[in-house]
Amino acid sequence: MAEQNKLLEIRDLKKYFNIKGSGFRNKQTVKAVDNVSIDIYKGETLGLVGESGCGKTTLGRTIIRLYEPTSGSIIYDGKPIYDSEKNIAEKMLPYRRKMQIIFQDPSASLDPRMTVGEIVGEALDIHKICSSKAERSERISELLEAVGLNSEHSNRFPHEFSGGQQQRIGIARALAVEPEFIVCDEPISALDVSIQSQVVNMLEDLQDELGLTYLFIAHDISVVRHISNRIGVMYLGNLVETAESYELYRNPIHPYTKTLMSAVPIPDPKITRARERLILEGDIPSPINPPSGCKFHTRCPFAEERCKQEIPKFKDYGGGHFAACHLLEK
Repeated sequence: MAEQNKLLEIRDLKKYFNIKGSGFRNKQTVKAVDNVSIDIYKGETLGLVGESGCGKTTLGRTIIRLYEPTSGSIIYDGKPIYDSEKNIAEKMLPYRRKMQIIFQDPSASLDPRMTVGEIVGEALDIHKICSSKAERSERISELLEAVGLNSEHSNRFPHEFSGGQQQRIGIARALAVEPEFIVCDEPISALDVSIQSQVVNMLEDLQDELGLTYLFIAHDISVVRHISNRIGVMYLGNLVETAESYELYRNPIHPYTKTLMSAVPIPDPKITRARERLILEGDIPSPINPPSGCKFHTRCPFAEERCKQEIPKFKDYGGGHFAACHLLEK
């Protein structure tokens, strides 16, 4: 994609959390996101997959600065909004209109004491988008109808809705300020399978209609493949592979990605029996004390001595297919 189409440029982004040690231990550091660099282009959906605890959600929240980065830089539409080396940390209120988030658990992200109209209209009030109560009410009705709800729902409370409807309210809230970029933080993982497809299709329709850019975080690779233009794979705070959606699904080159792909069920008994299954052994190492070298070497069936000593570089192996693995350099 052309250089001028970049919406977000993430460079060497880190997010560490300090926690209290137990007993006589001093404070310890959780390296949730550790030196991530990636570009997100206007109008695309970048999918992000990986096991629980790999740092997907933390990365999404750090990009929009719900979490303040530990170091690195974030450039939004050509303007740095955070740069630890140059001591740049822009005030985020103007950028909240441009960058929004849809949370994983709709029931936990909606204030139970507020009506739907108050929840969706709160951002309109903060950013002074509507000049009158009539305009505000009309805007709330338009947003609710855009996500498949009725204007009458604005007077109800969140507990009166199903999980799928609650998530639609969360989407309407994110759309209220007419954003350009939305972090979709596992927006369908808490929903029934039948509702998941409806929400995914709605997000695609809204993207086409409004020209939105998504960072779509999920566990289900098949869903991510369906909605994403490109996919990034995370492991223990690092990106290990990125590629076009179809290319990654057809030709994963990192051992970790291959194991994730081999776990995806295929509705054909013959293919299932014939294909080779790669099964990960052992547990994910602690982000407090990650392994040296390649962080995946403790579970990688192909690891060599070099993998234990050197951190692999994130390289382009053709056609925008990036990966970080010593084995690919042979």
